[in-house]
Amino acid sequence: MATVRGKALALCAQLLLSLWLCVHSLPIAVDQSKENTTAKEEEQSAPKTPGTGLHYDRYLQEVVEYLEKDPHFWEKLQNTNIEDIKNGKLAKELNFVQHNLRTKLDELKREEMNRLRMLIKAKLDIGAGEGWKVDHKALLKQFEHLNQDNPHSFEPDDLDRLIKSATKDLEHFDKERHDEFKRYEMMKEHERREKLKVMTEEERKKEEERYEEMRKKHADHAKVNHPGSEDQLKEVWEESDGLDPNDFDPKTFFKMHDTNGDGFFDENELEALFTKELEKVYNSQNEEDDMVEMEEERLRMREHVMTEVDTNRDRLVSFGEFMAATKKEEFQQKEGWETLEQQNSLFTEEELAAYEQQLAKEGKVIVEQGLELQKQREELQKKQEELNAQKHGLQQAMDELERRKSQSQAAIKDSGATGAGGETALNGHQS
Repeated sequence: MATVRGKALALCAQLLLSLWLCVHSLPIAVDQSKENTTAKEEEQSAPKTPGTGLHYDRYLQEVVEYLEKDPHFWEKLQNTNIEDIKNGKLAKELNFVQHNLRTKLDELKREEMNRLRMLIKAKLDIGAGEGWKVDHKALLKQFEHLNQDNPHSFEPDDLDRLIKSATKDLEHFDKERHDEFKRYEMMKEHERREKLKVMTEEERKKEEERYEEMRKKHADHAKVNHPGSEDQLKEVWEESDGLDPNDFDPKTFFKMHDTNGDGFFDENELEALFTKELEKVYNSQNEEDDMVEMEEERLRMREHVMTEVDTNRDRLVSFGEFMAATKKEEFQQKEGWETLEQQNSLFTEEELAAYEQQLAKEGKVIVEQGLELQKQREELQKKQEELNAQKHGLQQAMDELERRKSQSQAAIKDSGATGAGGETALNGHQS
């Protein structure tokens, strides 16, 4: 049975090598016949680099890509060892990187600093309010992968921090994915139970019967071979590669499935080997099969193989590690893989109860926020009505003023006309 990987990476060395290989894990095919392809079209058609899932993933990969362009640094990387990176020796090689690349790295760091500052400001603005407490420790953690005391240039200390932060964060990444999946499953069960509560007894009985039927249909599948076992790899060799299982050769198998030819199985290449096994259990066309659960199953398979085969814990399976694994007794494992539905439960009733309490608490907060927003809306509407009334009164006053002004002008005009007529009559009498 798969076990969750214990200690992941051996600090910095494995991380940097993993990142380097991750950046190049997908080959980019260039069609020489399309000479007029625009840069934008090339960018859209190029395969996307798998992300690490870290909040600074883009910054991380861009730094790696620029460093790769420097021949001196690339050569040093090829000849580095664990201790050189653990003690920061490799990071010091940044001092010898070409000036134009250092300038680009400086720009990347400034952009990252600005991004983080805007993010922090947005969080503070959203959370600002009476009784809200700032978690300064959590905010500062956002900057751990760079030296914020020097916001202008990318220095050896920035590279050292980036490597160590990513190493530490990736150690916990799979655990976070498992926790997220557990919450997903608890939400499914919570919604199912809430739905049952509003049903009649007869409706509830039918729904429970349908639920059990779906579970049985999902569990009715062919044997799933143990990930990384000879039977599992032979099945890929036969069904995916179209080769005779009697001619199975581990060395040839590794070269065929090392898609980028770097001498390693990275996590993406390794997970691709489990597709045939997963197809025995999951089908997107079946109501009873959950594709989110399929990806959790894929993750569990990968973790199992990494635990058994990845002896230096660098999140990569080298050719040597792979060949050594084929000589172990576990490689002949005939026992089937225990899939998710065969486990007793992914969570306990206590965990579900705690999760539902959290949902209720969050729901209460949302209701209170909704009521507060409604109150603010009503207050704004009242103020708007008051402003409209004041505007209407002002308009009436202006209209009245305009009316009186018109009457005054008319009176003056009439008075002038009368005076002119009397003067005319007087002049005629004198004549």
